[in-house]
Amino acid sequence: MKILVTGSAGFIGFHLVKKLISLGHTVIGIDNINDYYDINLKYDRLLHSGIQQNLIQYGTKVKSVSLAEYYFIKLDLTDYEGMLKLFSEEQFDSVCNLAAQAGVRYSIENPHSYIESNIKGFLNILELSKIHLIKHLVYASSSSVYGLNENLPFSVTDPVDRPISLYAATKRSNELMAHTYSYLYNIPVTGLRFFTVYGSWGRPDMSYFKFADLIYNNKPIEIYNNGNMKRDFTFINDIINGIVLAINNIPINLPCPFVIFNLGNNKPEKLLDFINILENELGKKAKKTYLELQPGDVPVTMANIDYTKKMLKWEPETSIKDGLKSFVEWFLEYKKK
Repeated sequence: MKILVTGSAGFIGFHLVKKLISLGHTVIGIDNINDYYDINLKYDRLLHSGIQQNLIQYGTKVKSVSLAEYYFIKLDLTDYEGMLKLFSEEQFDSVCNLAAQAGVRYSIENPHSYIESNIKGFLNILELSKIHLIKHLVYASSSSVYGLNENLPFSVTDPVDRPISLYAATKRSNELMAHTYSYLYNIPVTGLRFFTVYGSWGRPDMSYFKFADLIYNNKPIEIYNNGNMKRDFTFINDIINGIVLAINNIPINLPCPFVIFNLGNNKPEKLLDFINILENELGKKAKKTYLELQPGDVPVTMANIDYTKKMLKWEPETSIKDGLKSFVEWFLEYKKK
C-alpha cells in the first residue's frame, strides 16, 4: 500500500515508518517539526531514517537515502492547501494520523495550540479522507480520554465524557469527529487509545525520559502524588505491532465502519517500582522530590484489551524490565553523540 504517516518525525511515527517500510509499503511521512521539545531529536530521527536535515524544505518531497520507499515532507496538518495538494498528488490507500500537540500539563499552559493541531488539523485529515476516498483512516487517540472514569481496567465500552485536561478533550473530540465522518461518508476509521508509550527515540517530555536524564545528570526527580501512581507503560515495539495490525484490519461495521481499540500493557506498574528498575539499568540512585498530584493527572491507568485481543489478535509481549533495559541502552548511546 501507499500509506501517509503524519507526525513521522515524532516518537511513534518514526518507529511506525521503519516497520511499514520493512513490510514493503511505500510511505510518505509529514511533520511540522515544531519546537514543543528539542527539534534536534526530531531531526536525528529523520537522519536515522536516511533523511538529511539540510535537504528538508517546507513543502518539498525528500527521498530517504537508506529506505527506498520512504519520502518525507515538512508540512503542517493545519495547512489545508498544502495537505490538499499532497493528497491529490499521492493518492494514498491508507492514512495513519499520529501528528498532534501532545502533553497533558502543556495543554493547561498553551491551550490554543491544541485546538489548532488536534482539532483543526484533524478536521483537514477527515475532509481529505472523504474527498479522496481513503480506504482506511487510523488515528491516535489516548488513554487520557478516560479522565475521571473509575472503572478499572479502562474498557472501550466505558463512558468517556469526563476528561480532565484539554489534551484529553481534544482526543475525545477526535473520536467523535471520526465517528461522524465515518457514518456520513462511509469512511472506515480506527481509533487507537495508547497507554503511556515508552522506548528508544522517545519524547523527552515524558516522565521515563525525564527521569533517566535527571538521574544520569545527578539531578533530583519530581515524583507526583507522593509516588502513589500506577501507569500501564507500553513498550514501543508492542505499540507498533498493534498499529500495523489495526491498519490491516479495515472495519466493515454497518451502518458505520468505525472502531476503537485500547493498546496498553494491561498491567499497571507502580511508579516507584518503575523508577527502581530505571535506577538499576542506569547504575545510579535517583534523588527524589515528592509532590502532590498535578492538575490533569490521574492516579492509575490500566487498559482492558479483551476487545483488542479478539479483533486484532494483539497483546503486548515486552516486560517492563526488558523494555526499560532496551530504552536505557539507546539512551546511553544517544548521550554519547
